[in-house]
Amino acid sequence: MAEGWNTDTGEAVYRSSDAIKNLKIRVCIEKVTSAAALSQHLEQQVLSQQERGLIELDTFTSQGQAGDNVEELVVGWQEKLFSQDEVDLFQDESHCQTPLERHYHAEIKALKRNKSRHNNRIFTYTDHDRYTNWLPVHQLHSQDLVTSTKATPTFLVERMANVRHRRQDRRAVDCSVNKMKMINWEPTEEFVTSSHVVNNAMQTMHIMGDLGPPGKLGQRENECLLLTIKTDGNGVVIVKPDFNKGKEPYRIETEGEKREVWRLTLENVSTPMNLEEKEREQHMYKDLYIRHREYLNSLIGQDFEMPPAGILRLLVNGEIVSAKGFEYDNLYIHFFMELPNNWSTLPSQSLTEVTQTCRTKTIGKDSVAFFSYPFSFEAFHMKEKESEGPLPQWPVLYFKVLSLDSWHCYRSEGYGYLVFPETPGKHIMTCHTWRPLQKGTVSGLRRFFIGGSPELEDYSYVRVPGTFTGQRLSRFGFCTETTGSVTFTLHCIQHARAFVDARLLKKRRQNVLDQLGGFSQEGAVYNILEAFQRARKRMQDARESLPTDLIHGTSQLQI
Repeated sequence: MAEGWNTDTGEAVYRSSDAIKNLKIRVCIEKVTSAAALSQHLEQQVLSQQERGLIELDTFTSQGQAGDNVEELVVGWQEKLFSQDEVDLFQDESHCQTPLERHYHAEIKALKRNKSRHNNRIFTYTDHDRYTNWLPVHQLHSQDLVTSTKATPTFLVERMANVRHRRQDRRAVDCSVNKMKMINWEPTEEFVTSSHVVNNAMQTMHIMGDLGPPGKLGQRENECLLLTIKTDGNGVVIVKPDFNKGKEPYRIETEGEKREVWRLTLENVSTPMNLEEKEREQHMYKDLYIRHREYLNSLIGQDFEMPPAGILRLLVNGEIVSAKGFEYDNLYIHFFMELPNNWSTLPSQSLTEVTQTCRTKTIGKDSVAFFSYPFSFEAFHMKEKESEGPLPQWPVLYFKVLSLDSWHCYRSEGYGYLVFPETPGKHIMTCHTWRPLQKGTVSGLRRFFIGGSPELEDYSYVRVPGTFTGQRLSRFGFCTETTGSVTFTLHCIQHARAFVDARLLKKRRQNVLDQLGGFSQEGAVYNILEAFQRARKRMQDARESLPTDLIHGTSQLQI
């Protein structure tokens, strides 16, 4: 009977900054089967005969039939329109148990008293209705638009249908259950249903249609879902199916012996904003953004924080990535920073930290413990004399790897150190470790059973100690054993006023950059450019000092 149906019944997502209560939708359903077409055809014939004066229309009832076949309503957000089944149910006060049902009973009595009910086939289920919360989703979608096949509900659909019902009938928690039991190895079906289904906080509204024959409205099997509207508190509106927007109407085919076809048209008829209101709202948002930006600028300030002249600021954002190759499991790392001479830090800066205990994982032939432990470090360097050369020493990170057994006894697994890089940027460094070794079987048994092992009193002994002032450091006779390695990731930033001055003034800053930059990349670039300029100038001077005849002769030879 109709050609060119709209088959795109997927959901559409809209975003609006206006209140959802202003949403208005025009819904129109019209029967297009042969019976309705015949009635319209007969009506046209009778009208044509009436114009010729052949018959009277006293007994013709086609207008009532047309009213049963076509219905159009404008529905607002969460507007309650009662179906014939709800009218029959709630008009008896004995069937009302909840305050919402009693409220519906009063509304239905008022509609009957005032005779103001203007819907017959189109009705709604709001977010507060028990039908929206408890009605199985596969029953709502049993008559899908455009198609006549039944969609088989999935496991998630069946469980999601009762999510809100479970939240309303929440039971008391059994205090006998151990709260520390985080993993349930033998979950029951009820546990899976109540714990593994996600419930999104969204408001839902269903616009339904009663497609039953005239005179037999109010039967649940004739109800069909026309439109579903969902929204959250962030201005997102989901509509399924989408508005027609000038396209052909949707096709609805009923089930049973009389497979009737209905036409569905959806249109957004919300009151649009006029030009003045839209401009006023845009100006309001613009002023709001400007004020917010000014507020943020007032918190941050306009001046970029700079260290005083002659001071180098070092910032390190690091991460202890992993440790591998150690003998025992359950590893943790204790580390601290050592500041050489002329280096200082803030009083709130912590120079020592301990990581979490991490179990190892076998990767290939190695046992690897992934810590992913972040840390940050900030220090300042100030030169005492301008005649001093480049920075003699950089801060050092000393660390000790330990293992913890089931009796809470720890063992020393290895010592190592890391010198912070002299150049800024990202650095991935792997540091190898060793531990003191005590010969004999007794020391091995003690280490295995009670965790005792030789330790260093001074961690800096793994390197040249900072307190050492001699010329030679001998470790002859000190027995050690190579253990595993620890991987670090460092992001280093060097901040000094000399860097900015050198970039802006473009003058020679080699001495300042060497002292404050620590062999920085900018200093190397400036050195290369200045060396090139000096070499070029020497070549020009040498060329000018040569005799004129020799220059011409050289040119002829080159030609």
